[in-house]
Amino acid sequence: MENSYKNGFKLSVKLREPNLVPPSEETKKGIYFLSNLDQNIAVNVRTVYCFKSKENGNENAEEVMKNSLRKVLVHYYPLAGRLNISSKGKLVVDCTGEGAMFVEAEANCSMEEIGDITKTDPRTLGKLVYDIPEAKHILQMPPLVAQVTKFKCGGFALGLCMNHCMFDGIGAMEFVNSWGEEARGLPLSNPPFLERAILEARNPPKIEFLHQEFADIEDKSNTNSLYEEDEMVYKSFFFYPEKLNQLKEKAMENGVLESCTTFEVLSAFVWIARTKALKMLPDQETKLLFAVDGRAKFNPTLPKGYFGNGIVLTNSLCKAGELTKMPFSFAVKLVQEAIKMVTNNYMRSAIDYFEVTKARPSLSCTLLITTWSRLSFHTTDFGWGEPVISGPVSLPEKEVILFLSHGKERRNINVLLGLPDPVMKIFQDLMQI
Repeated sequence: MENSYKNGFKLSVKLREPNLVPPSEETKKGIYFLSNLDQNIAVNVRTVYCFKSKENGNENAEEVMKNSLRKVLVHYYPLAGRLNISSKGKLVVDCTGEGAMFVEAEANCSMEEIGDITKTDPRTLGKLVYDIPEAKHILQMPPLVAQVTKFKCGGFALGLCMNHCMFDGIGAMEFVNSWGEEARGLPLSNPPFLERAILEARNPPKIEFLHQEFADIEDKSNTNSLYEEDEMVYKSFFFYPEKLNQLKEKAMENGVLESCTTFEVLSAFVWIARTKALKMLPDQETKLLFAVDGRAKFNPTLPKGYFGNGIVLTNSLCKAGELTKMPFSFAVKLVQEAIKMVTNNYMRSAIDYFEVTKARPSLSCTLLITTWSRLSFHTTDFGWGEPVISGPVSLPEKEVILFLSHGKERRNINVLLGLPDPVMKIFQDLMQI
């Protein structure tokens, strides 16, 4: 694999033959049922972790990563299975014990030469995560694919492709950290809780809320045509504490709000800016979607180490004209109301809604915000210390904006998004407070 860039640098990654890594012990076989919260987000998420060289360099990196993967898969055995569709049309895991796919690779450069991976660049980072050539859809891919790429500097990168239906960000973080504990010869500090029947639909299902996250909105502004006609540009925008405090002050200045959080003001700010940049018509409806961790919202709360998706999408819906013309506190309050809506009953209602409709959330005229800012992926340690840097390879959909924590104390927020080139130029100007 080789890529050329404007500065003349060529990233070349030499791949060895991929192989399967099964659990080191016999594991449970049969069908593993996924919950309704898992069904809605069956997309592959690709991430990269870069580790610096230690005393003996990266000579045994593949062996350490492969052997510890075998061990951790004993605990997370569904990841060694294969996705399938049940007779009821739902996604399930056939626990065959075949194993995760593992690929060894070598790069023609040092780690520093690939640049800053906090700036999403699928052309570069995509070379560090194995893409199965013959796979046309998720049923033809293992739930977990890992690539270990050695660099000439003695460091290495771990590139992961994991299906979101297996776990949410918290679950994925716990899995990767457990893998790191196995690599260092430590017992698992947080073993997975595998039983997902606790999130079964009620019998009979009871839909108690208007689930606007599934509502399909007519695109009166033809915003989708912008994505089709112009090249997508990906950019990072860094928000430091001072700037975040300015946003909070702006939200509170008219006395409408009693308080506000970083997530609330930042979500409102980028929602307004994106709506303006896309030049949506005043009477065009625009929707904001974002995930709320429901682990503590359920009654009883989900068990520690729950292996699965404990998140639900909540939403705000309003006219573009209202969003862009009203005081900033208006948009922040919409975000706050969407968060308050998520209760045990709301979560259960969302589970039942899918049971009845099999619907998927609609992304028409929508901004979907997903936040990794509270996830401690940066603490993962396989014996080489914490990653010098980690991040996503790309964004799963054009409507998605990702919030990442950044900096030594993780107090800065990195906002990643992609927009058509002319739209991004406007959005960039709107990022100035």
